[in-house]
Amino acid sequence: MATASKRLATNVAGDFFVDSTCIDCGTCRQVAPESFAEGRDASYVWRQPDGTVEQRRAEMALVACPVAAIGTEVKHAFAPARAAFPEPIEDCVYYCGWAAESSYGARSYLIVRPGGNILIDSPRYAAPLVKRIEELGGVRWMFLTHRDDVADHRKFHERFGCERILHRADVVSGTRDIEIKLAGVDPIAFDDEVLFVPVPGHTPGSTCLLYREHFLFSGDHVWWDAKRERVSASRSVCWYDWEEQTASMERIAAYRFEWLLPGHGMRCRLPAEGMREQVARCVRRMRAKATETQ
Repeated sequence: MATASKRLATNVAGDFFVDSTCIDCGTCRQVAPESFAEGRDASYVWRQPDGTVEQRRAEMALVACPVAAIGTEVKHAFAPARAAFPEPIEDCVYYCGWAAESSYGARSYLIVRPGGNILIDSPRYAAPLVKRIEELGGVRWMFLTHRDDVADHRKFHERFGCERILHRADVVSGTRDIEIKLAGVDPIAFDDEVLFVPVPGHTPGSTCLLYREHFLFSGDHVWWDAKRERVSASRSVCWYDWEEQTASMERIAAYRFEWLLPGHGMRCRLPAEGMREQVARCVRRMRAKATETQ
């Protein structure tokens, strides 16, 4: 847990606080925006939780934090917050919480399906999370959107025997033993519910997963910018090729989906046509102002 002596001055007075070890990954802002906000270089408590529901959300944010940068002045019983993950988003899709520092706090998701569950990107390998995933049917496949957010992939593979999926262009020394390696830039139909969509740009092998034409798991390719209230991508964290990422974004605009579920940045849900227009606007900004963070 966080250290009171490192408590950031930006926190409001009260029980919950963020300390100076925060890496500004945004996990707490995703889980409990009623209490946590974005500062210059770190998150902070802008408002203390009010009531049981908000307190539980703040406790969940503390559990999910990848670097234990959130603390409390009084003792809490965190077992219910630990057991709250994976947290249902809609239908059979869950948010895993328990972010990993090695993936810079990236979000991870679980799709629960009769034909085999899919874990999308790797959360922290934490016993309470593993137990809950087991109760939900375990993991049949583990899809890694790109090379950055693989975290504890090997531990999940060893525990559940899941086959891991990653684009060949993003395979490095730590992922050479991945079971399924995607290739090329054309969409790949995995089954009648899952489509892999290569989106080179952020990294050479970045790939999105489109589920039931309703959920797009986008890794670090695209996310929702809550401050500007728009779909966004960023040249400052494009590690491969910005022009390629722009072209990939243009292809994404052709797909129908309502949920945007990124590795970093906030998730959002919009009507399908509204989402398509948001992506198209993002493409126009990327092309018009190549040097601006979109």
